[in-house]
Amino acid sequence: MAYVVDDKCIMCKHTTCITVCPVDCFYEGENMLVINPEECIDCGVCEPECPEDAIYATNDAEDKWYQHNLYFAKEWPNIVDEKDPMPEYEKYSAVENKTHLFSKNPAK
Repeated sequence: MAYVVDDKCIMCKHTTCITVCPVDCFYEGENMLVINPEECIDCGVCEPECPEDAIYATNDAEDKWYQHNLYFAKEWPNIVDEKDPMPEYEKYSAVENKTHLFSKNPAK
C-alpha cells in the first residue's frame, strides 16, 4: 500500500503534508506535489494533514494517480521544507477535476 496525491492538489500545493513525512517521499512540481509510491512506507501521517483531501492510499499499481505520482516523483525535485501554498489557492480549492490545469514542469 502507498499514499498518492490526486488532482485536488493542483493549483493549491499546501505543504503541511511534507513536514510530517518520515521518509521525505514528496516531490514538487510547478503547481502540484506528488508522493513517490515506491518510497512511501504507508504510515498514513500525510493524509490527514492535507486540507484539500488530495492524498489517498492505494495498492493498485495501475491506478491513474499511482502512475502519475510514480512518474513525476522521478522527474521533479524532492521537497522537505514547508512553503506557503500557491497564490490564490482558495480560488482553486473548490474546483473539481483540475487535470486541465496541471503543469508537467518541476518547481522553480
